Amino acid sequence: MKTKKKEKKKQKGLLWFLGVSAASVMLLLGCQFFFESALTGDEKFYENTKINGIEVGGMSIAEAENIVLTDMLESRNEIEIELVSGEKSWILKGNDFEVSNKIQPLMNNLIKAERQGNFFQNLANANKIKEEGKEFQISYSNILGNMDSQIDEIVKKVEQESVAPKLVFQPKGDQTFVVDEGQNAILVNRDMLYQEIDDSLKNNKKIKVEIPIIEIENDIDVEALKNSVVKRGEFSTSYETSSAARKHNIKRALEKFNGLIVEPEQVISFNETTGERSEANGYKNAKMIVGGVYVDGAGGGVCQASTTLYNALLLSDLQVLTVNRHSLPAPYVPLSFDSMVSSGYSDLVFKNNTENPIYIKTVAGEKNVKVEIYGQKFDEGVSVSTRAELVKVLPHNGDKIVADVKGEYDNKILYKGEYHRVKYPKEGYESKGYVQYFKDGKLIEEKEVRHDFYQPQDGVVMEGVEEPADGMIIPASDVKIIKPQKVSNKSEEAIRKKLEKNNPIEYNP
Repeated sequence: MKTKKKEKKKQKGLLWFLGVSAASVMLLLGCQFFFESALTGDEKFYENTKINGIEVGGMSIAEAENIVLTDMLESRNEIEIELVSGEKSWILKGNDFEVSNKIQPLMNNLIKAERQGNFFQNLANANKIKEEGKEFQISYSNILGNMDSQIDEIVKKVEQESVAPKLVFQPKGDQTFVVDEGQNAILVNRDMLYQEIDDSLKNNKKIKVEIPIIEIENDIDVEALKNSVVKRGEFSTSYETSSAARKHNIKRALEKFNGLIVEPEQVISFNETTGERSEANGYKNAKMIVGGVYVDGAGGGVCQASTTLYNALLLSDLQVLTVNRHSLPAPYVPLSFDSMVSSGYSDLVFKNNTENPIYIKTVAGEKNVKVEIYGQKFDEGVSVSTRAELVKVLPHNGDKIVADVKGEYDNKILYKGEYHRVKYPKEGYESKGYVQYFKDGKLIEEKEVRHDFYQPQDGVVMEGVEEPADGMIIPASDVKIIKPQKVSNKSEEAIRKKLEKNNPIEYNP
């Protein structure tokens, strides 16, 4: 029994020894193969190995490099790279590049790749690889120098910086504001581009590559942008009964403001914006108020343009720095809401006192002119209005009779007792203007912005200066001399109603 047990132990030991020995042999063979695959400088490519279709079996690295490089350089003129981005394309030819040799280190890698692989796979397939060889492709990009500079020029034409969406002001368009969507940032994925060029040039000399891009979207809320600008206020006046020349002047002055964008804290002068009121600057002669009298002058009517703008500014709650009244009330607005302008001494000046730009649009129709002002929203539920108040009537002193000593009216009057009216007397007014603020329709604040005195005007009646001859009878004049005005509470109320009639409420929102 003991003898049999000893024999079994010897058999197990022998099997263990044989197993270890076999494993050791395999390890040694593997190590031998591994170390054989390490380059010594004397290696030659296995038989049947091809690079770019050229048989290099049995050649050293240097020999293979020389024959492959020569073949690639001879084909350089045939290389054509078309890069495409959208509808644009660019073609680079082999001759556009400098000559380069980047294949030497690749040869080292190829011969390593020919020998190395999975450890146990190499043990089984080493002889097969030696017999059959391998086929490798080297990209033609390895003979093209200065590729970076060539690609850079094209990339500059493809890439684009981010442009944020913005509102475009179109005062003459059907839509006052439209949204310019801007543009997303476009970047070229250079690593991927180079890789695609390299891969494509391994098998073909003429290639077409879509330039890979990265698009970075804008993160601006376009809908919020659309709602960021609203109409803050508008005001219109009628010029239906004005002469063609006066209408022309009003339109010309307002055109200077149509499309004007005023930045925060920016100050605007009406006179500077509209320019000199002269025929050379495109203005015509029309009626205007000078010293309480209507006379013809270049730019007559421009004050209606400034008045319309002034009221739109007030209703938009913008800061008016300078404004002046006329010597006579303007018939197209309530008292204390006119704006007299004259080059050199009277101007309308305002400032954008909001945090965002304001946009001015003007419209000239057949009967009315209008100014619209856009900008940031008022606080929720807030609206702005204006109110005119007649404090009292300032009575006139009646007519003043003036002798026509200069003979200015000798075609109408010659003798004493002959009269010609030049001007009717006009009552004056003390008035105030207010800006009102409403919250959800309820008046929450009212502030006085004007306190004016429109001085009464004397009537002017001219009388001839010559003494009539003896026996000459001077016909009774049809000019009635007006006496100084007497104003009572009753008459003042009538005047108030007359002013309201002359200044229709539709022009005073």
